[in-house]
Amino acid sequence: MPYRLDQIAQYMRGWIGYFGIAEGYRLCRDLDVWIRRRIRCCFWKQWKTIRNRIANLLKLGICRRDAILNGITSRGYWHMSRTPVINNALSNHWLAKQGLLSFAKLWANIHHPTTVR
Repeated sequence: MPYRLDQIAQYMRGWIGYFGIAEGYRLCRDLDVWIRRRIRCCFWKQWKTIRNRIANLLKLGICRRDAILNGITSRGYWHMSRTPVINNALSNHWLAKQGLLSFAKLWANIHHPTTVR
């Protein structure tokens, strides 16, 4: 996953460097939502077995009951990436700490740079 997140960050910087001059904040925000959901889906898929899913959810601070109920589900990866438990475990803040950039923040830095005095 670190390699995947690094490649996504590199792609995002290039994309925002090319298209960042456009007035497209809403598009950037929508892309952020989709990318974060896709990354959550990849984490869920990477955890493969029920035992690993439950263990990883517990490590991320999810209560035992919710971890077990979500770990044993037969729902697909894409569906699970949108559940509240997965969104709490793999929060936006946690994903940012892992190295995931935000299109909206990159766009805002181009259009509204902070002035340094």
